[in-house]
Amino acid sequence: MTISGLTRDVPADAAPAPGRAPLRLALLGFGTVGQAVARILTERTDVADRLRLTQVFNRDVARKRVSWTPADVAWTDSFDAVLAADPDVIVEVVGGVETAGTWVRRALARGISVVTANKLLMAAHGPELMTLAVEHGAHLRFEAAVAGGVPVIDAIRSGLAGDRFTRVAGILNGTCNYILSRMESGESMAGALADAQLRGFAEADPSSDVDGQDATAKLVLLAGVAFGRHVPAAQVATASIRRIDAIDFQYARRLGRTFRQLSIVESDGSGALRASVGPVLVPASSRFARNTGAQNLILITGRHGGATALSGEGAGGSPTAVAVVSDLLALSRVPANVAGPMERPWEPGCVIPPHATAYYLRFVVRDRPGILAAITTALARYDINVDAVLQERGFPKDQLPFVVTVEPCEVPALTAAMADVQAEGFHAEPPLVVPVLPEEDDAAPVQ
Repeated sequence: MTISGLTRDVPADAAPAPGRAPLRLALLGFGTVGQAVARILTERTDVADRLRLTQVFNRDVARKRVSWTPADVAWTDSFDAVLAADPDVIVEVVGGVETAGTWVRRALARGISVVTANKLLMAAHGPELMTLAVEHGAHLRFEAAVAGGVPVIDAIRSGLAGDRFTRVAGILNGTCNYILSRMESGESMAGALADAQLRGFAEADPSSDVDGQDATAKLVLLAGVAFGRHVPAAQVATASIRRIDAIDFQYARRLGRTFRQLSIVESDGSGALRASVGPVLVPASSRFARNTGAQNLILITGRHGGATALSGEGAGGSPTAVAVVSDLLALSRVPANVAGPMERPWEPGCVIPPHATAYYLRFVVRDRPGILAAITTALARYDINVDAVLQERGFPKDQLPFVVTVEPCEVPALTAAMADVQAEGFHAEPPLVVPVLPEEDDAAPVQ
């Protein structure tokens, strides 16, 4: 099943639970996402019988106050004042972990439901917060924490709930996808990143995006929702896209491939999971390769239903706000006497090494005789077979890039072989190691 270009819309015809008064909402945070949430709640008069914004909380709230919200909205910089008003739902779009976590815990402990867009908080403390919600009869929803306006959590929880999931793989960070798409067209990493920052896709400090922490937090949540297991972010094999260079796209084209940042979590069938985030060499004909710009793409694979693809805008204030309001509308349809989160708290997850796979190895060397022999000898020492050797002409001898691709091998063997190679004195910069996605792993190829 393919659901392309899908971005969640706020349903206009979904009725509230019979006899339920509008949910009173306290909005924590009035930045880009918070303002977008308030705009939807203010402009969508057709949901006024279900949702009513009653409070806006923000530090230094006076400078944030706007005239376009309803006159009866209370503005405050005191979280105690928020709790004293006893809202039905707290909407947390402040971000961060420690302070936001304290506020969410205090709300749940009082039986106040929470809707959050905070992926870092849920990745770090999701099971604890879900347990707290269960204990106090509160709801906890976080659709907006993964892929913004793409309803991947709802798809797993509801639309595909009858299946048994085997794998979730996708492009979860729009910033990285935008950068790699631009580089595919000839842009440098620095130029593509600068453009992403200019367009608002990347922060002034882009580390969380390009180094993989943002996508890792999202993958932790998808592992919990799809498999009921909590995988600590530190256990996810995470690699940066910073080392990908323009020359790598030249070699990728010769191989009929391109680079994308992929996040993959899959079950081994016994409860253990494989989880990774980082650059991957994907087939040029694949759906991942065709997904360009800042779009997100998630492939959900089930044992019975096969692969379902969801794609759409995954970042920015408006798509995230739509996901937040959709969660709020879902809560408005829950009868007032029904308490608790949408799922059981996740069990601790066990992470196991990845499957054997092929790899792309790019070297930049100070040229001299015997380099290729040294590399192939080190690989052969660990029973790793060379698939191809590629070298573009026209580069200086003291900064000579070339590529060796190897057949599928286990990570420990490749790690040991590359340690031996790096001990050689001919490197102008450290080698780049990128896994190669098998053709059959792209579960939804573009026809």
